[in-house]
Amino acid sequence: MKASIKQISQMTGFSPATVSNALNRKRGVNRETSEKIFRTAEELGYQPEKVITKIKFVTYRKNGLIIDNNQFFPSMIEGVERQAKDLGYETIFSRLDYEDDSFEDRLKEVLEDTSSLMILLGAEMLEEDYLLFKGYKGHIVLLDGWSEDMGFDAVMINNTDSVCHAMEYLVEKGHKEIGYLRGNYRIKAFRYREYGYIRVLEKHGLPIREEYQVTIGTQLESAYEDMKRYLESSPKLATAYFADNDIIAIGAMRALQEKGVRIPEDVSIIGFDDIPFSVVPHPELTTIHVFKQDMGETAVRRALDYIRYPGRREKMKIQICTKFIERGSVKNLNID
Repeated sequence: MKASIKQISQMTGFSPATVSNALNRKRGVNRETSEKIFRTAEELGYQPEKVITKIKFVTYRKNGLIIDNNQFFPSMIEGVERQAKDLGYETIFSRLDYEDDSFEDRLKEVLEDTSSLMILLGAEMLEEDYLLFKGYKGHIVLLDGWSEDMGFDAVMINNTDSVCHAMEYLVEKGHKEIGYLRGNYRIKAFRYREYGYIRVLEKHGLPIREEYQVTIGTQLESAYEDMKRYLESSPKLATAYFADNDIIAIGAMRALQEKGVRIPEDVSIIGFDDIPFSVVPHPELTTIHVFKQDMGETAVRRALDYIRYPGRREKMKIQICTKFIERGSVKNLNID
């Protein structure tokens, strides 16, 4: 006869609820109690239902143009690890490199493993990449990504509203010619940020001038080199630029300053992400702070809802708000 939680409760003297919580590794049961319950369960031959005890963090690398050598993502990973540990779960890591010859084998391994809850870093993923995960039998939470078919839970940055706030700041500072430093790899986050850029210009009746939109690389060196090439033709510059992220902003700033363009006296720049490196250039970069660790923690909590509320299967798109960081890279044109 199969042993039951009720039998374990009778043998140990703990309530069925306490026994169940211990066997499911939920918080609130001290170590001594858990050890006694597990020992008794083993003696009785108790066969628990499949218990998920791990969070698998999967990094999807499409081409490395966003995640390679980026100071942004380690904080997200730290948030995942910390929250998982606090809730009694182990974090394991897996990396899928689309450019690697072993990609299909590695993907198969990831999709066949349903023993853990998956948090999938979607920063470099385009819509077609999500199709690879549609047949997964376990549960996925996208981190810094979103599928338009609403097939996955997701935790992402409130990109559009954050850029609207930054653009309103530029307008308040008297800027009417505002350009856009566009990352040349158009990930979803950048597209949502572009919506914010356009929305504020249209709101204030300001021109959306193609010559003020500069498409450059998404890594520090490529952003610098592309901006340098753009400046070789001595184009008319906007008074301010919003950049898709800090790396793009810092690379462009270096090229501008080498060309003799003063920041912020001649051109103002706002970035996005607030990576540690954003305080290195002179002037320090005005930017948008992303609560990276909080995003990781939120993704873990959402993943665990799959266990806590097994009857609820509605998908959620959770957007984490940001904080505007005013530093020295924007000039107030309202002051003579």
